[in-house]
Amino acid sequence: MAHILPQTKSAGINPLKSSQPLGAAFAFLGIDGAMPLFHGSQGCASFALVLLGRHFKETIPLQTTAMDEIATIIGGRDRLEEAILNLKARTRPRLIGICTTALVETRDEDVAGDLANIKRKRATELTGTELVLASTPDFDGAIEEGWSKAVTAMIEGITRPGTQKRDPTKVVILPGWNITVADIEHLRETVESFGLTPVILPDVSGALDGTVPDHWVPTTYGGTKVEHIRDLGAAIQCIAIGEQMRRPAEALQRLTGVPYVLFESLTGLRNADRFIWLLTAMSRKQAPANVRRSRMQLQDAMLDGHFHLAGKQIAIASEPDQLFQFADFFTGMGAEITAAVTTTGTSKTLQIVPADTVQVGDLGDLERLAAGADLLVTHSHGRQAAKRLGIPLMRVGFPVFDRLGSQHKLTILYQGTRDMIYEVVNIVQANQHPPTPGALDPICSREMQNELNSSSLARQ
Repeated sequence: MAHILPQTKSAGINPLKSSQPLGAAFAFLGIDGAMPLFHGSQGCASFALVLLGRHFKETIPLQTTAMDEIATIIGGRDRLEEAILNLKARTRPRLIGICTTALVETRDEDVAGDLANIKRKRATELTGTELVLASTPDFDGAIEEGWSKAVTAMIEGITRPGTQKRDPTKVVILPGWNITVADIEHLRETVESFGLTPVILPDVSGALDGTVPDHWVPTTYGGTKVEHIRDLGAAIQCIAIGEQMRRPAEALQRLTGVPYVLFESLTGLRNADRFIWLLTAMSRKQAPANVRRSRMQLQDAMLDGHFHLAGKQIAIASEPDQLFQFADFFTGMGAEITAAVTTTGTSKTLQIVPADTVQVGDLGDLERLAAGADLLVTHSHGRQAAKRLGIPLMRVGFPVFDRLGSQHKLTILYQGTRDMIYEVVNIVQANQHPPTPGALDPICSREMQNELNSSSLARQ
């Protein structure tokens, strides 16, 4: 069990984490026809918009109540109502996801009560649009908590409660924020290959996959439909990916009775096997030939890759679930996690991270702990630390803005794990310094060293 070290610094150096409101907005972007709305100052939304835009290289629909000094003093209820009505009239969204920021949370405003009054007062005008509130103060948690809270809020606010007639082929999948666009598409294809029908919440593969619509759409286009969220109770099984998704899975079970299974990770042979075994049991079908072939390809990649990764020292910094995902992957290939840094210390996943200690901190902590490592694993803000340390960087997580196509990187199940092995080994090989012939001959090396020492003494 890893020993979790709390953050002790009073200032962040090269911050690692992104905020809770950004995580919640990210989740709302996976809903078809949605519009995330930051309830706070304009600067909070601008910062999130820049990060999301740089990472996905796409137009991001994101709005704000733009509270100023006066609204901060007297309260933001009027600003919230005005923003919701304007969005309804101009963009006609199917869902408005409201993400609170530190500004209104610090004032301890009753945003839930204000929203209930707005719904009651403006019921006719808001017909056809769901309003969902996620309480996500910037000063607490990180992107992982924000994502989880937004998904939980959508289930609690939209899903029809009570036991429904079960569809034996319907499966609800709750992916964590670290599951990429390519991962979600691969998940869907894999589940469908067993004759099952997946409902993925949220589904960023439909909204942030780079598809260009024929006409301008002011909201998100593609993703999970609101009516599908409403009917989640008809599923036979819920699959949650990552400890962060335990809360929404429990909310769904409490509302509808749909049981859930939680996977800490879907990366690696063992984790992929568990997932395929579950699909086999649910569908009562054997794994398709392409799935079995992908497993054999992964086994071959593991055999080829372990020669290059065994004994390598890896330094990782990321959110808890992604930290475990990659730490488990590297140790499965024979590497050693010598530095592990994360954003918050509350996740139960941190206790099973295969490292001696997990430091809650920032990229300054990673740089301090990573000296002597063979590889740095974190997002694009770690590039300066990698350069100073002279260690290659593998870019993962959010944001990745200095490389193209990060959202289309496959990281899960057999095929994704195989691709990750190839990527890591190629990085390691590209940064190796092959020894000279003299260094390989101990006698020659000793004679050369003696000559250098003699020359040095002669000069003196």
